[in-house]
Amino acid sequence: MILQFTEEENSFRHEVRTFFKTAMPQDMRQRVVLGQRPTREDLINWQRILDRKGWAVPMWPVEYGGTGWNAVQQYIFSEELLQAPALAPLPHVNQIGVVVIAQGTEEQKQRFLPKIRTMEWWFCQGFSEPGSGSDLASLKTRAVREGDDYIVNGQKLWTSQAHRADWMYALVRTDPNARKQSGISYLMIDMKTPGITVRPVTSIDGIHYLNEVFFDNARVPVANRLGEENKGWDYAKYTLGHERATIAKVGVSKGRVSTAKQRAAYVMQNGKPLSEDARFRERLAALEVELKALEITNMRVVAESMKQQGHKQDPKSSVLKMKGSELQQATLEMLLDVAGPQAMPKRADFYLGMDDPEVTQPAWTATAAPVFYMGRAVSIFGGSNEIQHNIIAKNVLGL
Repeated sequence: MILQFTEEENSFRHEVRTFFKTAMPQDMRQRVVLGQRPTREDLINWQRILDRKGWAVPMWPVEYGGTGWNAVQQYIFSEELLQAPALAPLPHVNQIGVVVIAQGTEEQKQRFLPKIRTMEWWFCQGFSEPGSGSDLASLKTRAVREGDDYIVNGQKLWTSQAHRADWMYALVRTDPNARKQSGISYLMIDMKTPGITVRPVTSIDGIHYLNEVFFDNARVPVANRLGEENKGWDYAKYTLGHERATIAKVGVSKGRVSTAKQRAAYVMQNGKPLSEDARFRERLAALEVELKALEITNMRVVAESMKQQGHKQDPKSSVLKMKGSELQQATLEMLLDVAGPQAMPKRADFYLGMDDPEVTQPAWTATAAPVFYMGRAVSIFGGSNEIQHNIIAKNVLGL
């Protein structure tokens, strides 16, 4: 197993790093550096900058506008993007795209893929429900076929960006008599469909990002179903196979450690810079050791994935997800501690990327607290860490 990058891979890294330094507009980069929430325009503009470069959908095949990169190149791209720092594209672009490519009809591919790639159509993910989050297979939203349509009734919860989205890709139960993992279908739902109501959910950082979505006899064409009826659970798992190279988000944590070092040099504590404090340096070193171990583990999983066929999920990705989310939270806590009491004033407008003339402390401290709060959910997103423990016990340790 080779855990060192080749000359060609290092050359690719240099190309990616140079692009991220020069291609992102300066005002957008500044908002990323300060931890401000990206605007809708930021996300769309950056997606289209990447698209002009040919890098908008790195997980897609070349014939649909993708890059054709292998797992190592995808890992390098993600690491460099997150460390630049540059704005991370919405994950839903790649997630729904790979399923349309694998299971969609030719008509669906021609209709949806170009608009997904450029974010002309913004998709949200309709998976979680009030009683079906960690145990997603227990979902209860029903879709009953009536002629050429499905009549959808139920509720989705924690739906990121649903208030902005044009479409939703959703899991719905089409056979209530089948076992949990069966009887589920994968639908693409126009959010303008009569019978759909979106209600905001304010998250712990005080921002409207999440939503609950209600379906009341919403009529969805059967033509918008992806793949076979009752096979949606298989398609949902398929998307996970495309995340194994980047799920640990090593670049995020490395970038935050670097930022903490820089900012600590300007924070005075007991008459000297915080960066010279022995306990702070010890804490920083411990984080870097854990991060290096995670990075090597990530590279081992990527190296193994190069030998595998298809996109079957490697159960060791659960180790990456679990430890990666823990380190993301730990690095956010460190940045909050570096900000200290100056992180306490609430500056919602500034956090949302708007100008706030009342910010008198260093600008980066104004976002430290809300970013930390939002980071508490990282261990839940993409499958809670408790569920990852079960997967590791069963599929890695064989217990």
